Amino acid sequence: MKSMKSLIAMLLAVVMIAALFVGCGPSITVNPGQTNANTPDGTQANNPGGNTDIAAGTVLRMATGYNSPKTGLSFDAETAGEGITLADGVTYRAGDLKPTWVEVEKILNIKIEDKYQGNGASAEFDYWKERLGEVDLVSGTASKLSENGEAGSLINLTDYLDQMPNFKAYLDANPIVKLSIVGNTDTGAIYFSPYFDGVNDIERMPLMRVDWVQKLLDGEGEFAADASKKLAAPAYEPYMPTSGSVTVDVVNKDGTAAETVTKNYDAAGNIIDNMNKAGELDGVAAVNMLRKYIDEAYAGYYGTARSDLFVGQNAAWDADELVALLRCVVANPQTLNGTDSVQGLFSREDDNNQRRVDMFRFAGHLFGVRGLESRQDYLYVGTDGALHDARQEEDTYKAIERMNAMVKEGLISKAFIDMSTENSGTYLENDLGFMHYDYNQTQTILNDTKLQEGEKYMAVMVPVAKWFDGSDPNGVFMHFTESWRSVKTDGWGISKAGVGNDTNKLNAALALIDYAYSEKGQILMSYGPDAFIKTNADGSYVTFDFNGKQMPVIADATKAELWEKANGNYTNYARMYLGSTLSFVKSQAFEYQCTTDIGQEGAGHISNAIKLGVIKHPALELAENSWYTSIPTVLPTTTVENTQIGGYTELTEKFSQQKGGDNILVNLIVNGYTDANMSDAASAAAYVTNTWNGKQYLAIKQGAWERDVEYYQTVK
Repeated sequence: MKSMKSLIAMLLAVVMIAALFVGCGPSITVNPGQTNANTPDGTQANNPGGNTDIAAGTVLRMATGYNSPKTGLSFDAETAGEGITLADGVTYRAGDLKPTWVEVEKILNIKIEDKYQGNGASAEFDYWKERLGEVDLVSGTASKLSENGEAGSLINLTDYLDQMPNFKAYLDANPIVKLSIVGNTDTGAIYFSPYFDGVNDIERMPLMRVDWVQKLLDGEGEFAADASKKLAAPAYEPYMPTSGSVTVDVVNKDGTAAETVTKNYDAAGNIIDNMNKAGELDGVAAVNMLRKYIDEAYAGYYGTARSDLFVGQNAAWDADELVALLRCVVANPQTLNGTDSVQGLFSREDDNNQRRVDMFRFAGHLFGVRGLESRQDYLYVGTDGALHDARQEEDTYKAIERMNAMVKEGLISKAFIDMSTENSGTYLENDLGFMHYDYNQTQTILNDTKLQEGEKYMAVMVPVAKWFDGSDPNGVFMHFTESWRSVKTDGWGISKAGVGNDTNKLNAALALIDYAYSEKGQILMSYGPDAFIKTNADGSYVTFDFNGKQMPVIADATKAELWEKANGNYTNYARMYLGSTLSFVKSQAFEYQCTTDIGQEGAGHISNAIKLGVIKHPALELAENSWYTSIPTVLPTTTVENTQIGGYTELTEKFSQQKGGDNILVNLIVNGYTDANMSDAASAAAYVTNTWNGKQYLAIKQGAWERDVEYYQTVK
């Protein structure tokens, strides 16, 4: 294993990753277990639940977890083995609660009975839906929890906010969060506690083998290689202009300010148009054509460090330039990895629909299509203030057609096209894959665990595309990301039948949720118990400056264990061993400490571009330009409306983003149009609207959105 990066390097790294503690209390200066911080309304921030009316030993039956037997409240047999000793010095066995939940039992003086079946949120709730009398808390998707709450199955948390001072303070300080979880705008009902995997920050990013881009594009003179392959027959056609010029904002090379660069197509032509008209090309000729284009289109702006167009702080790449680069990559395997094959774009897990859908999410960024990485279904707010559904818009299918053209050229991996051929999970460690779209920390950790010296896999700037945000009727070329952190699509609810008339159970469930939103509770739900956190001689936390706030440093033993047991993957370690990060508030401060230097470098470039206004993104508010308003995770549809939507099975089953589901957009990327009802973009969009009840679905959601807006104006 390559050496772990020092804490000093982490503290010096220049990076902005949005923290969850915005509006949630002061910097962390408390001693472990101490309660000394107040919430904005003056209540005690660390009061466990604000309610002491709980009989000691009250049992809470919890059907809660993340998405598998490994990521529940208790250790599964595989993880625990014959017994596993953690950094707190305690040995845990199969069936034992994980440290975080042992601590919850102590804090609330209750007993937790783990009833979790090990399913994802949707399937877990479905398992218990007809048996809610057997559990007190249950996992579920936000939509199912709200729907069943409206049907009378779950406790309305709004009725108990006076007993939940920490939760109430969090909602008061973050009204857009409240808007995202209100299930009924007439009553203000809230039926679940939300989960935040970070908030108000970029989520997924493009990642590239930086060293490969540099090897192909940088340096004086022409590129030369002993061997290369022929490019496939062109199928992809230009997306960007073929003449004239386009100006875009970028961050300057040293990251201190924004500046404008020009893509001059009159001087250089469009690189795809140039390649397509050139006839048969091999990898060497393609690279030299791309080098020449970069020099001429940008008038020498990138100098001989042409790779900066893609991987630099001042990157300005677009879809056409990426396709040209992918052509160069797959045609030069001998240069890049010494074999006869390199895969271009790939997904992390080819047999997991939840990861395969990242391919069309990325397509939205490449070709300026909203709704493909929405917080709810495929919805977004248009410039008209109304909701739009990407599944019903021609531009979505035109973007998918372009991705299918890339498949035809062999620019998307064999494993994505045919899951039986290869395993993309080994691409990076075996030097077989170039690029995918994913989470920064979990993927760049591979630099320390899988890649060799000199190899570099890093997050790069989001692409330039033409976006129709209303500022120009012809569209505007800019960096924009729809991948913006907000309330996640799952949470935990309290079963009305489960707690019944037992006020101890109800109060314990309310207290548990409330404590998770206290300052100390947020630390517990991110870091685990104090035994896993570094402390000073006086018992106070050792802290570091994270986005202007003092946050705890993980203990040395925790960090070593994280690498030993989870290869540096914070999320896996927290969920599988500590039992934290299963719901509620996940601070990015712990994850940041586990991000490699290379991971911090790429994220730093992107965060700096966001700070300077170069990368635009949705806002967690009702923005002045409604196009920039982030769609709430849940809209307040009624029970009758939910029943109607439940009958629109094609919209759910054909466009699933769940692990074991099937998604027509993914299938269209791989196979193109194979259904006579969907023979082109127009007919595909129309079929969803008119035959698969898209029109009715959107009308229901629009009504709910209008109620949400009215409610927001009342409570903001």
